[in-house]
Amino acid sequence: MTNFANVFAATNIGVAGVQGQAAFDSNVVWDDNFPGTATGTVSGVQVTASVLPTLNMTLSDSVIALGNINPGTAESASIDIEVGTNAANGVTITARSANGGLVNTSDNSIVINNTNGDNYTYASTANAVDSTIGTFTSTGDLTATEVTDNTTEHKIYETNKPELDDNAVADVTFTVEVDVDAETPAGDYTDEITFTVTGNF
Repeated sequence: MTNFANVFAATNIGVAGVQGQAAFDSNVVWDDNFPGTATGTVSGVQVTASVLPTLNMTLSDSVIALGNINPGTAESASIDIEVGTNAANGVTITARSANGGLVNTSDNSIVINNTNGDNYTYASTANAVDSTIGTFTSTGDLTATEVTDNTTEHKIYETNKPELDDNAVADVTFTVEVDVDAETPAGDYTDEITFTVTGNF
């Protein structure tokens, strides 16, 4: 009597693999039975994805109004800055003066800064943390710093992890303060500030 189980016995009955990539090939193995099963595997198939970067910075106002300045009395005003990013290593925000001080709008040779006995300073304060990452830190709070040039990027905020863009509590408050002496010429004065946010992806 013919033993059909032996006649049709064939352990390797095919190949499982990836088209055009022989390194993934493996045998499809039959269990030599009717009814039975045949099994093949392809290992090492990768799943890839990229999370696109996001970075937003929103200032609470476009004007920092110091109002009327009386000699000998310091005046200050602030704006809030909100940041949201998924930058793995956080962000850095800097502030740079366009004029190196407050410039008289009628005579740009007159500048309020500490070179002529007056004071014109930038400062910042980091506010409540709105990141859900436990290792999040914010540093770089700027103590009142004299502004005397138009090249220095004053660091006002720096973090180490992603943070939410929730607008609930501003991430940092930026403050400008001015104090003039009795001989500072009367008139209107102005400065323009460039805020730069850098995501450290």
